[in-house]
Amino acid sequence: MPAIESVGSNPTRLWGLTMEERTRRIGNASGMDGSAAGATVLVNAAYTADPAWIRHVAAHPGYVLTRDGVPALAHASNPQQAERIRAAMLDETSLGDAAGLDVVAYEDGPTIENKQLRKRETPFLEKLEPATVRTIERASYFGAYKGVTDILTKYLWPEWALVLTRLAAKIGMTPNMVTAIGAVLCVAATFAFAYGEYWAGMAMGLVFMVLDTVDGKLARCTITSSWWGNIFDHGIDLVHPPFWWWFWATGLVYWGLELDNTTFWLVQIAIQGGYVVQRLIEGLFMRRNGLMHIHVWRRIDSQFRLITARRNPNMVLLFVATLFGRPDIGIIAVAWWTVISLVVHMIQLVQAEIARAKKGSQLTSWLAEG
Repeated sequence: MPAIESVGSNPTRLWGLTMEERTRRIGNASGMDGSAAGATVLVNAAYTADPAWIRHVAAHPGYVLTRDGVPALAHASNPQQAERIRAAMLDETSLGDAAGLDVVAYEDGPTIENKQLRKRETPFLEKLEPATVRTIERASYFGAYKGVTDILTKYLWPEWALVLTRLAAKIGMTPNMVTAIGAVLCVAATFAFAYGEYWAGMAMGLVFMVLDTVDGKLARCTITSSWWGNIFDHGIDLVHPPFWWWFWATGLVYWGLELDNTTFWLVQIAIQGGYVVQRLIEGLFMRRNGLMHIHVWRRIDSQFRLITARRNPNMVLLFVATLFGRPDIGIIAVAWWTVISLVVHMIQLVQAEIARAKKGSQLTSWLAEG
């Protein structure tokens, strides 16, 4: 890996970070330790870029990305190249000598594959000035959204979560602090469901689900993702849904709508079993296809991810049913939708194996084709 260097100075901060500190964090997170002797990724402090750009540049020696003709990011293969590029950055001019360099203008709309967020994109690269901070923070925040997710996360609360992410960054909260608050609300919602307090549980669950977006966006925007943070966040996401569906069903007794014993167990087998098997299918698909998620293989798979039987779409079914005073029908609907989603996942897996056999290699995502 090359070394990484912030070139110049900029008093304007992004998400509370100086450009020098932001560059250092990105370099550390990406393993840019200077082990490739003489190679350096140069980051112009007058500009700010999505970390995906810096990782892309680091992987391509000789690559220079310009904005307004001025080098903003560059991978110098040797000290001589670094000196030429550094001088152009400091002088805010174009490269006079581009020999041995692959110069790409950002204005031409080059795209790269962001494997972390499962999408192909042209990430942001902007000049950082006081007047552009809020616009760049917005681009940074929305750039941290996965290309494929559920319908609520994609359409309902991005703006709410942006406000909370800015607030958290301003007061110095860490992503793990946000996750911890969300975890408390998640447990409280579970108890509320157990006692038939569905509206209170859904209110706390809503805040938890929004915070579940905030912690990840805060981590990416402030470059503070960590091994423990990922385990903490994803562990909660993975473990809590079965408890919610179980205690929702037991809480029906407080509404006088308890399920008979046979129906209760059929519902739980469908929901809990379907949840586990779907996760296993997703894991098998990833193992067979180079860690590519099942939801990003084809466009139709990404579209189905919007509504597949995960926590957020299931909560929509429960909310509507409770609105009409029938939370019992809601949990039965979740069971049916889980079974249907499981069947769809099984079909996807079979189709993938057939396509993989014909291709003779791992499948690729439609998001990587643009």
